[in-house]
Amino acid sequence: MKPKAMNVLERYDLEVLRTWKVRGAILCESDKGLFILKECNSSKEKLLLQDAFLAFLRERGFLQAEELFRNRDGELLSRDADGTGYIVKTYVEGRECSIGGSREALSDGCTAMRTLARLHRLSGDFMDSFDEEERRVPLVLQEFEKHNRELKKVKRFLKEKSQKSDFEHFLQRHYDLFLEQAVTVLEELKRETVGDVYQILCHGDFQYHNVLFCGSDVRLMNFEKCVRDDRSRDIYHFSRKMLEKSDWQAEVGEALLNAYERELKLTPEDGRWLYYRFSYPEKFWKIVNYYYNRGKAFIPDKNREKLEVLLEQEARRKNFIRSVIGERFMV
Repeated sequence: MKPKAMNVLERYDLEVLRTWKVRGAILCESDKGLFILKECNSSKEKLLLQDAFLAFLRERGFLQAEELFRNRDGELLSRDADGTGYIVKTYVEGRECSIGGSREALSDGCTAMRTLARLHRLSGDFMDSFDEEERRVPLVLQEFEKHNRELKKVKRFLKEKSQKSDFEHFLQRHYDLFLEQAVTVLEELKRETVGDVYQILCHGDFQYHNVLFCGSDVRLMNFEKCVRDDRSRDIYHFSRKMLEKSDWQAEVGEALLNAYERELKLTPEDGRWLYYRFSYPEKFWKIVNYYYNRGKAFIPDKNREKLEVLLEQEARRKNFIRSVIGERFMV
């Protein structure tokens, strides 16, 4: 974070006692408790929606979410001399949600999913306050279309490249397996989508590192990517990471879905979107996207390691989709 960012703090009614740097942000101890200063490229409208949502959650007794601070001008976004935008919000110290197949990780994961379900219920109530229709074209359709264009572009690049590294030869050998999956899922999604889908305001980045455990309390952080979408978005993003780290143990996925449904029931429509999200080879797209956009003069060994793990887990991923998502929601 740039040194000039510290000047932004002078615009807030906070007495700063001490500061220290963390990854991509600055933590501050003040007369009003702990808060965090971080860069933000959200629009004014997006921040106003985020702030209204967080305020709604607090009014309804959901105290697990963060709170945004306004500066002395009443604005949520403050800019430094270079025009970089920053936000200031509450912060709590705690440990990140554990992930994997251990007993602690599963306990953390189920607690996180129950908290997410409560968040989603209130989010539905929040969206009810809007006059506009709550059903829209699913974002997952637009995302998969974009991902597929990118995958096809990189395939052409690899085909035309004369001198390839060992990783590029390895990637090319396995490329069609995952590209065919991506194309098939998108075709099914287009063919089976009937009308629009019910949407709430999702967290948008519901990952283990945004779920903090503070003693017996749970806090949800970093709502900057909140977005109108169907609730499978948050459920999938959190569950996929847990499943990858547990080697796609079906019982882990089953437990996470059960935990969510103890608070809020999932519909057949939810199951359909979860099926498409889990069926799409997103991890492969991430590996390809990182490789293509990261400069190809030096390719880290970790790229191949990730692809090897992906290939090794492929059968278990498919088994989870069939035995848990498919049988549970009859898709």
